[in-house]
Amino acid sequence: MKLSINHRTEYRYSELVQHSTQYLRLTPRPSSRQRILNWQMALPESAERASDGYNNILHVLTLDRPHQEIALTVKGEVEITDEDGEDADHRLSPLVFTRYTTLTEPDEALRALASDLPGDNMGRKLENLSETILTAMPFTPGATDVASSASAAYRVGKGVCQDHTHVFLACCRALGMPARYVSGYLYSQDSSHVASHAWAEVWQDDSWHTFDVTNQTRRPRHHLKLAVGMDYMDACPVRGVRFGGGAESLQAVAQVSELGPGDNQ
Repeated sequence: MKLSINHRTEYRYSELVQHSTQYLRLTPRPSSRQRILNWQMALPESAERASDGYNNILHVLTLDRPHQEIALTVKGEVEITDEDGEDADHRLSPLVFTRYTTLTEPDEALRALASDLPGDNMGRKLENLSETILTAMPFTPGATDVASSASAAYRVGKGVCQDHTHVFLACCRALGMPARYVSGYLYSQDSSHVASHAWAEVWQDDSWHTFDVTNQTRRPRHHLKLAVGMDYMDACPVRGVRFGGGAESLQAVAQVSELGPGDNQ
């Protein structure tokens, strides 16, 4: 499957920002599962490219001049293969992903959820965990925010893909299983579906395996991975700091469409 991506993010400020630095994880890394046909970024200034500690492609955008808005646009085309497993990064031990973070620290309720999973093998237990989380937390935009922890979202009983993933990670790590957060894009024929997405990967049998709680799938055939990390804060597409600016407003629109055989690359 070939996918076309168009993602625009705009920040606007009520006052002048004197200086800002944005950390952009908006460029996918090629793998056995995803082949990058082309990818462009349109930024207000040139950005320094590097790799972060999780081997994500990172661009650092620094604006030293006063500004009241920042517009970021990425466009590209990617071919997704039928591979369901993910490439392993041998520079980083999977055991790193057994650590808790502020957003994935399990409370008593999540530890109890993790300890009482039906299934005759760990794969089936994790599938049941995924199903239980979605039943307990129906997809509900606006019920939480980016700062909501796994335990807080689970208590609310509602959430979005970020919350589903954090709860799943908290339970996996409570079981001692390496599990990591993934940010990226999802193609859906439903035009109302949010294209920006998050899911989990669990280390089993010497490879990473997908668990998309929100969509109840283990096959990332429609998923384009941007970044991985311990939680949202490590893998979010845009994260930054600024001096000044007053109140901030954000508009982000991501569109993912399927390319037909006759479409130009």
